Amino acid sequence: MRCTSQTRPSSVRVTMAPAFRLTMKPKATDNMTHMMVDFSQERQTLQGLKFLPVPRAPEIMLIDCVVMDNEVTVSWKMPMEDSKIDHYILEYRKTNHEGLPRVKDEQCWEKLDNIRTTEHTLQGLRFDSKFMNFRVRACNKAAAGDYSDPVTLETRAFNFSFDSSSSHLNLKVEEQSVEWDPQAGKALDSKVKGKENKGRSGTPSPKRTSVTRSPAPRGARDRFTGESYTVLGDTSIESGQHYWEVKPQKDCKSYSVGLAYRNLGKFDQLGKTCTSWCIHVNNWLQNSFAAKHNNKAKNLDVPVPDSIGVYCDFDRGQLAFYNAENKQLLHMFKMKFTQPVVPAFMVWCGGLILSTGLQVPSAVRSFQKTENGLGGSNSSLSQQDPTVACDTICFYEKLPSVDGGSLLP
Repeated sequence: MRCTSQTRPSSVRVTMAPAFRLTMKPKATDNMTHMMVDFSQERQTLQGLKFLPVPRAPEIMLIDCVVMDNEVTVSWKMPMEDSKIDHYILEYRKTNHEGLPRVKDEQCWEKLDNIRTTEHTLQGLRFDSKFMNFRVRACNKAAAGDYSDPVTLETRAFNFSFDSSSSHLNLKVEEQSVEWDPQAGKALDSKVKGKENKGRSGTPSPKRTSVTRSPAPRGARDRFTGESYTVLGDTSIESGQHYWEVKPQKDCKSYSVGLAYRNLGKFDQLGKTCTSWCIHVNNWLQNSFAAKHNNKAKNLDVPVPDSIGVYCDFDRGQLAFYNAENKQLLHMFKMKFTQPVVPAFMVWCGGLILSTGLQVPSAVRSFQKTENGLGGSNSSLSQQDPTVACDTICFYEKLPSVDGGSLLP
C-alpha cells in the first residue's frame, strides 16, 4: 500500500515544514559582492569622452565697425583662441537712446544666425532711428556662450514724409507716396455743394447755409491750388547734409523734385519763383528734362534716370541731383539759404515713391568734397541771394513749357 500525503501522519508533516523553510533562507555576504553590477565598460566609455567648454563672450571691436551707405559692418574677436567655435549669432535693434544700451528697450532684438566669420555686414538698412545696438555670442557644437557687451553705433539719416496738409486736392498722399487723382478735387467740391444744398426745401430758408471747415493744424500752411499740383515734405532742413531718393511711376507724364521755402505761394509752381529749386521731367507731348529756378530753365543733356537722388548741403548752400543708380551728377544749384527749406514735389498724371532714411552715399560725399575743393562747377546754377538773380547765370534757356505760362496743359 502506497503512502501519500493524505495518509501520512500529522507528526511527519509538521516535521517537514521547518525543513522546507531552511532550504529557502537567502545567502548573503558581508560586502554584498554577489549583488553588484559590473559598470567597467561604461566607465571606460565615459572616461574616453571629451567635453566641450562653453565658449567665452566675444569682444566687439568698435574701432573696426563701419556705418556707410546704409550698411553696418560689425567686427569682433574672441578673448582667447578657440578652435572649437562653430559659428556666431549677431543680434541688433534700433533705438533713439544715446549712450550705453539699456537692458529693456522699445524695440526687440533681431537675430542673425550661423555667421562663420568674425565680421558681418548688414545691407539695405533704412536708418529710421538715431542709433543701433549690437551684441554677439559664440557657439560650438555643444552650447552657446554668453553675449558680448553691447555697443551702440550712430545711424542718423534724414527721415520725412509727405505733408498731406499742404498737398493739392488732386493729389492722393500717403506717407511715402503721392499720386495724381483728377477726381479727388471734384469729389470734395461735390461733397461741399451737397452740404450746402442739404436741408433746402421748396420754401427758401431765411438763414444762409454755411460750410464749417475743420481748422488747419497748428503751423500748417494753405494747400496748393490751381495748376500747382504740389506737395511739400513735413520736415524742415536747417543745417547739415541730407539725401533722399524719388522714383516716378512708369506712366508719369510730368513731375518735379526739389526744395522750397515753406512760404511758397499756394498758386506757385516749383522752379517758377525765387523761393524754389527743382529739376523737371515732362513726358507729355514735348519731352524735356530741365533744371529750373526763378522762372528760368536749363536743359539737361543726360538721360532721365529711373530714380533721382537729391542731396542738400544746407550750410554750403548746395542742392544737387544724382542718378540714384550710378550716382552720376545731373545738376547742381548753389545759393545761400536765408531760412529753413523743405523737400518739394510736383506730380501730374502719375505718381512718385519716396525713399528716406538714407545716408549720404559715399560716392556723392566724395564728389561733393572734390567739387568744394575745386571751387564749384561752371555748369552749376549759382546765386548769392535767392531773392535776386545772379549776374553769373549765363546759360538760361527758356523752354516753351516755362514761357507759355503753365507747365501743364
